[in-house]
Amino acid sequence: MGCSAAELSISLVDDETMARLAGRFGREERPTDVLAFSLAEGPGARFSGDCLGDVVLSVETAERQAAERGVSIDAELMDLVIHGILHLLGMDHRNGPETRRMRALEVHLVWELGRLA
Repeated sequence: MGCSAAELSISLVDDETMARLAGRFGREERPTDVLAFSLAEGPGARFSGDCLGDVVLSVETAERQAAERGVSIDAELMDLVIHGILHLLGMDHRNGPETRRMRALEVHLVWELGRLA
């Protein structure tokens, strides 16, 4: 992805904490699976150095989604971390083409990581 020296933080939270974070940052105050807070944007961006930002995951939501999809919690969390990182790198899914591009890259990255394991 062109940022091998980059850093990020990953926080694992419960649904209540995730809902509060979502509401605090302009989204509907409800749990979601992942939130990404980029340090490459905003007034402090020039001070971020190699830090991409923060990825916050709701473990409770991830557990429900893993059960619905019939995958392990580890697989679900890996998908969510990848999704969050892509957001930190500027990708989004506001329309069909963006969504398809982002999803294709997610699938590729999961495959690459599985190949390395």
